Amino acid sequence: MAPPVTDRGLKSIVWQKIKATVFDDCKKEGEWKIMLLDEFTTKLLASCCKMTDLLAEGITVVENIYKNREPVRQMKALYFISPTSKSVDCFLRDFGSKSENKYKAAYIYFTDFCPDSLFNKIKASCSKTIRRCKEINISFIPLESQVYTLDVPDAFYYCYSPDPSNANGKDTTMEAMAEQIVTVCATLDENPGVRYKSKPLDNASKLAQLVEKKLENYYKIDEKSLIKGKTHSQLIIIDRGFDPVSTVLHELTFQAMAYDLLPIENDTYKYKTDGKEKEAILEEDDDLWVRIRHRHIAVVLEEIPKLMKEISSTKKATEGKTSLSALAQLMKKMPHFRKQITKQVVHLNLAEDCMNKFKPNIEKLCKTEQDLALGTDAEGQKVKDAMRVLLPVLLSKNHDNYDKIRAILLYIFSINGTTEENLDRLIQNVKIENESDMIRNWSYLGVPIVPPSQQGKPLRKDRSAEETFQLSRWTPFIKDILEDAIDNRLDSKEWPYCSQCPAVWNGSGAVSARQKPRANYLEDRKNGSKLIVFVIGGITYSEMRCAYEVSQAHKSCEVIIGSTHILTPKKLLDDIKMLNKPKDKASFIKDE
Repeated sequence: MAPPVTDRGLKSIVWQKIKATVFDDCKKEGEWKIMLLDEFTTKLLASCCKMTDLLAEGITVVENIYKNREPVRQMKALYFISPTSKSVDCFLRDFGSKSENKYKAAYIYFTDFCPDSLFNKIKASCSKTIRRCKEINISFIPLESQVYTLDVPDAFYYCYSPDPSNANGKDTTMEAMAEQIVTVCATLDENPGVRYKSKPLDNASKLAQLVEKKLENYYKIDEKSLIKGKTHSQLIIIDRGFDPVSTVLHELTFQAMAYDLLPIENDTYKYKTDGKEKEAILEEDDDLWVRIRHRHIAVVLEEIPKLMKEISSTKKATEGKTSLSALAQLMKKMPHFRKQITKQVVHLNLAEDCMNKFKPNIEKLCKTEQDLALGTDAEGQKVKDAMRVLLPVLLSKNHDNYDKIRAILLYIFSINGTTEENLDRLIQNVKIENESDMIRNWSYLGVPIVPPSQQGKPLRKDRSAEETFQLSRWTPFIKDILEDAIDNRLDSKEWPYCSQCPAVWNGSGAVSARQKPRANYLEDRKNGSKLIVFVIGGITYSEMRCAYEVSQAHKSCEVIIGSTHILTPKKLLDDIKMLNKPKDKASFIKDE
């Protein structure tokens, strides 16, 4: 038997559910099967299990349903697919007629609700070869132990594009997102009270109403045919424009900094050691990564060499400053340390790569960004003239256009919108006419760029007493929202409920006093309440970090945060630039 998947919160819950609803459902002792996946289910399985886990479940080969494959007629096939025309058509091709069937029989499991039209198509074509056909209600990716994504980056365009011809696309997108969010709640076995941020746009309100309706339907007809009342949890839905600052600021905590400054694709970090090209996956199976990913880069740079010294029993080999070449030598001499040290080497490389990008230009930029974001300098003095703070960045030859645009945006956010004349002057001076939509199009997210009248800025919590690094004084807005939601301090006008607020949600998220007190923190979590958050249009790594920090501070309430996709500043600016252009190809809309 393969070792069990490490207990990593949401990932474990998803894997256990797939195991129970798919593998246990079609398991026969000693019988091996071929597994067929589409694009979405490939990502889903990769996020929560390894090939060894699949082998333990009797899967011999995993294939891509879209590709041409050789028939294996003596074996049964397990199809784990999304209920889309594309995936269903590929399935039907495998069972064209009895003489052409690729496999002995088929077990089909859909990620969520399969439309009648597709179901009838399957029934009409090859019902005799199908042993099972079920919907398992997991239509999201558990990215981390407390983070999920719907994996629909195109939803950003549909929800925020001003083009009226996209109205149908937007409705379809909203419906599909609502279905997916319900599968998140169902997987967590929660029927939450749904609330949303009411202004300035109505996306959150529309999506919240849809989710509430679909939750009601889902729990009317859940597997046990029991009506499930509201549980001890809240689901909060927010439009992306609620905190523009956190999306463009340079972050100096390890994970956020690495994904912003380095070309990390699909969580794969490429680096050189000993003159060889290597790659490492940044994932939660790496305990060291989990331990340090939310720490400030300064702490990480101190910590990794310390760990090296702890590991090495021959202290002399790593005395003094730990260099990568010294470590390479140490690994050759002491092979039994190789595995432990490899992880440290990866993270030391990662931290050094970040610093190589940070030192020449970004360090100076960070001071300007923090002063603009907070409206005060490191000494707590009010910034009197934001333009004076911005100008050195714009005049510098060391910053690329993206960095200058990020600084201009922080300047505009800090004064809550500027004049058309001032914006034109900024764009011309920095010669970013071609990129100007990266700035102007923020207005489609409800962020004041050139507002008709001056608006007041939202009030922030005073965090001046919290210990922090000078270049990391900004706290993402989401942290205020999470803390206020848990302590029951969200204004009900600004954050209305779609349904009755669950009576048990009483600030501390505490459970009924009649239950025995629990000493065990994990037990507490299991029985405590959940705060599920969904941001329409992407979340940042710093916002993901806040979910963990708030969960740590409020032991009886676990925060699960998710979005359509994960953002980096550069990708977001590219997406914002496209908002007022026609969408040629809608890859998101299902079953076009």
